[in-house]
Amino acid sequence: MDNNSKASDVQEEKVSISLDETSYVIDPDAEKRLVKKLDWALLPLFTITYVCNYIDRTAIGNARVAGLEEDLGMENIDLNIALTIFYVFYTFADIPSNLLLKRYGSHWLAFTVVGFGVITLFSAFLKSYEGLIVTRVFLGLCEGGTLPGLVYIMSRYYRKTEFVLRVGIFFGIAPNISGAFGGLLASGLLKIGDFGFITTWRKIFLIEGIITTAWGISLFWILPTDPATSKMLNEEERKLALARIDADQIVKTGGVKEKTTWRLVIRSFNFNTTICTICFILLNISFQGLGLFLPTVVRTLGNFSVVEIQLRTVPPFLVGGLWSLTNTYLSYRTRKRWVPIITSVALVVVGYAISISTKNVHARYAACFIMIAGGSVGGSLLVIWGTDNAAPDTMRAVVSAAIPGIGALGSIVSVWTYVPSDAPDYRRGNSANLGTTSTIVVLLAIKTWSIYRENAKRARGERDYRVEGKTQEQIAQLGYKHPEFRYQV
Repeated sequence: MDNNSKASDVQEEKVSISLDETSYVIDPDAEKRLVKKLDWALLPLFTITYVCNYIDRTAIGNARVAGLEEDLGMENIDLNIALTIFYVFYTFADIPSNLLLKRYGSHWLAFTVVGFGVITLFSAFLKSYEGLIVTRVFLGLCEGGTLPGLVYIMSRYYRKTEFVLRVGIFFGIAPNISGAFGGLLASGLLKIGDFGFITTWRKIFLIEGIITTAWGISLFWILPTDPATSKMLNEEERKLALARIDADQIVKTGGVKEKTTWRLVIRSFNFNTTICTICFILLNISFQGLGLFLPTVVRTLGNFSVVEIQLRTVPPFLVGGLWSLTNTYLSYRTRKRWVPIITSVALVVVGYAISISTKNVHARYAACFIMIAGGSVGGSLLVIWGTDNAAPDTMRAVVSAAIPGIGALGSIVSVWTYVPSDAPDYRRGNSANLGTTSTIVVLLAIKTWSIYRENAKRARGERDYRVEGKTQEQIAQLGYKHPEFRYQV
């Protein structure tokens, strides 16, 4: 019986497992009540946190339309350099941040949210391009650990069969909510009066920074810690929460985290993690490039004001959010990751093919809907798929950070793929992304075949030698290498 079957059986019958050296029986009714409580407590909390992260990260795009470059004396590729610096430090911060989160708990994540909120706020007072560069460095360091941190915390509360839907909800729809709400907020702020010398784009940074900082401060009290110590659960619920996660493990630990070692960190970068990371890089090149391509397409639809352009970038993100939720639910119900992710990335391929093959502005605008929808699903499921197949806990912390963290390198490439000299058609950038998304489909097909093949070998007992002559501690460290572990397909 594979892990997925074991995980599902607990919904129909009571499962007895070892927890803190005593027998603990999971009551399905109590488990349903706990999951409902977790959903109401965690999903809104995590979604709002990631929305704040994404809006603050992409605020520079709205500020650019509102005159940032002119006011700071920027020209040519200055903005590209600023964006590159941000993503370099964003990538650097991811894995260390998650290891610090594993060590110090959720207060670390709250601290980083306050950090990027304050930095966004003070960006309203920028006077020079040099100041912008400094803020992008610290913004990258603070924002880098948010997404992987949220994914890691969620993996400590939800079982594998539940994990995909919950992460898909906050990770899949938050960027779309951010894209839609960010545009609406920016257009609204540009319509209201100025605050002294806080004018135009400065209002965007000021208000968004204040909102995020206030939210980050509240997280010190409302963001849950590990289920073993979480104050939002009573003692019986904490035992049940730990028992649920233990029931999914090949080697039971009673919720105790193993010691972080370099061996486990290095082992995290296995074949499956590497494929997911490469695909995330390639998809990020495409998705981030859309941030430049979409406003350009909207401009060609007619003679619109800055506010009208912002408003017309909203609908594609709303459609993307709906498509993301639908596919995440299908992945949850079918317990398959490869079907919705390959289908969605194939849509992105179609979208870029349309954008290259025609100059009809309405067809190009329609293509943006398709590309944003497909890209929204791909990013979240790549992180979910990688984290699904990561064990033990240290590897889960590293993998959930490595895929989106190293994947952010794709954003750096996109900055230089969509250069001003290629506007307004961005033919070279769109052609490159047609190639990258086509490559993703091929790599994911190879990964799927490899997983089916490896699971078959384990079913035949060809990996049983890995536990021979091992101590209990060594067996516990095997994680995904354990012969009874089955990869999520």
